Amino acid sequence: MRRIVFLAALAALLAAAFVYAAWQGPGPASAPTRVTIAQGATLTSAARTLRAAHAVRSAQLFARLARVLGGPKPIMAGEYEIPAKASASAILDLLQEGKVIQHLVTIPEGMPSILVQARLMAEPLLTGKIAIPDEGSILPDSYAFESGEPRAAVLKRMQAAMTSAIDEAWPKKTSASAVTSKREAIILASIVEKETGIPAERRTVAAVYTNRLRQGMKLQADPTIIYPVTKGKPLGRRILQSELHADNGYNTYVMVGLPKGPIANPSRQSIAAVLDPARSPALYFVADGKGGHVFATTLAEHRANVERYYALRRSRGEM
Repeated sequence: MRRIVFLAALAALLAAAFVYAAWQGPGPASAPTRVTIAQGATLTSAARTLRAAHAVRSAQLFARLARVLGGPKPIMAGEYEIPAKASASAILDLLQEGKVIQHLVTIPEGMPSILVQARLMAEPLLTGKIAIPDEGSILPDSYAFESGEPRAAVLKRMQAAMTSAIDEAWPKKTSASAVTSKREAIILASIVEKETGIPAERRTVAAVYTNRLRQGMKLQADPTIIYPVTKGKPLGRRILQSELHADNGYNTYVMVGLPKGPIANPSRQSIAAVLDPARSPALYFVADGKGGHVFATTLAEHRANVERYYALRRSRGEM
């Protein structure tokens, strides 16, 4: 009798050890392994996917143990990375918690909406189609997405981020700013964004345009000439005389005030710059030949700066 009891206890102990090893022990994956669990997949079909990827040793055993030991949460569809040697228990946790692989798409500062659409459409892991979004409606940033996610959903997050950013920035508007609405802030910020790539210059460039707005001067921003021609894409040539004189609601060489809409998607920093421009009397700026700009208060100063810039370019054989 004692022998029978001993053997039964031993069998139970071995069975428990087997279950523990099968559930908590290291899995067969020798390296991180990516698997995709289809939408609507059952635990049984997910187990077969895991077995095909060599993430578990037995689909049937994984499914049985998951039902008994894994809790009531359903598994979630998506693309997962299974760590090397991940246990069956750890794998089920990933699937039940929906810890899918997050991919990134980056929208650079100042990217126009026509190129945002092109970037999203070129991302092979996204699905569906989108139209060109409204200019200035997207906040430049890096956005996480899941494989198979609709492009429209990612675009919606980008636009929600811009709405949140302008709502957060607007209360910080100072008396130095000349904009009177959030839309005006985005329009002017888009011009600042296109005029300088140097963060330290943003508030001074914003000051130049703010001063011009207050004095009723034309903004005379070259990017506003280019935008109606290319929708923000690089022009790739010199501006034509016909374009310089075109009256289209954007060209700030022929109109006073802000253009009728943004010319790019501005960054948080450019928005902040137009809401709190530098306290500078500058009305003009020109490239300094080193990647930055030289600012001037009078037209005479500005013309001297332009001549120095042209002389530098001639010395380099650029003119």
